[in-house]
Amino acid sequence: MISLFQKRVLGGAVAFVGAQLAVWANTPLPWLLGPLLAVALFRLASLPVACSLPIRCTGQWAIGASLGLYFTPQVVSMISSQWGLVLIGMVFALLLGAIGTYLLHHLGGVDVPTAWFSSAIGGASEMTVLSERYGGRADLVASAHSLRILMVVVIIPFGFQAWGVSGLDLSVAQAREAHLAGLLLLMVLTASGGFLFQFFGLSNSWVLGPLLVSMLLTMFGVELSAFPDWFSKTGQLFIGWALGDKYRPAFFRAAPRFLSIVFLFTALAMLLALSLSLFLSRVSTTPLPTLLLGFAPGGIAEMAITAKVLQLGVPLVTAFQVSRMVMVVLTTGPLFVHVINRFFPSALPHPHR
Repeated sequence: MISLFQKRVLGGAVAFVGAQLAVWANTPLPWLLGPLLAVALFRLASLPVACSLPIRCTGQWAIGASLGLYFTPQVVSMISSQWGLVLIGMVFALLLGAIGTYLLHHLGGVDVPTAWFSSAIGGASEMTVLSERYGGRADLVASAHSLRILMVVVIIPFGFQAWGVSGLDLSVAQAREAHLAGLLLLMVLTASGGFLFQFFGLSNSWVLGPLLVSMLLTMFGVELSAFPDWFSKTGQLFIGWALGDKYRPAFFRAAPRFLSIVFLFTALAMLLALSLSLFLSRVSTTPLPTLLLGFAPGGIAEMAITAKVLQLGVPLVTAFQVSRMVMVVLTTGPLFVHVINRFFPSALPHPHR
């Protein structure tokens, strides 16, 4: 019998080998996609690999802390001038959620609460909890978000590679060199932000807490250190490892009809995001790839990593994704209660206490 510790050690080895193979194969985002696909394949084959919550949180911390270093005063000023695009992204996410709810309920054969919370673009963990509270199928909601993120994280980077897109970002992290004392202090401060967000139960605490700390330091001109290249790659590897660990042998067999509609909905959402990005790129100065990453129905960490590695408007993509996630987490529950109760009163169960 293999212990859980041994499974985690093997999972780490598989993730690292997957990253090396992806680097060798010259795939996009090798330190994210390599571990994700390798661990997912092992999981789907019932091989003894595992991950842990601290690994995922460490990866999110590394990425969140790194992203904050891009928010110089000049960049913040630029983002503030793009508030209209950010607002459009928030409204777009709500519209996608409504479309997804209709498709999953009528074609996917699930109840309205499950369809509603499965279609929310952002806050996967929070949506799973809320779905259970309001009588939905938490297992299906979690599966829907896992499949959506997998599709977006794989399709968009490979699409960009085929498109030949990279290196359009003029913004760079404020600090250019790593200094040991400053690096240690920066790591402590950003980790403290993660712990603080977690203590108060805030969403995406290990991305947003470190991000806020390093962003505030950068905005006020406090330059402690840059993060070394290995720090970002380790964060990507840990996130890919954690994402791949979500899959199980019965994942695609559990509810094939439902997951097939999730697949179609995600493909439609990406197509609509591309269409909206094409239109807005013609009427604004923001490049198409940056807009697409901002509107893409993925997660904060995954889309920000894509922007960072491919140099595609890291701060603006982060602003898009963070604002959307906060809006979705804050409004999805109340909208479900008031909107669904009004238009689908028979579909609204009493919330579990």
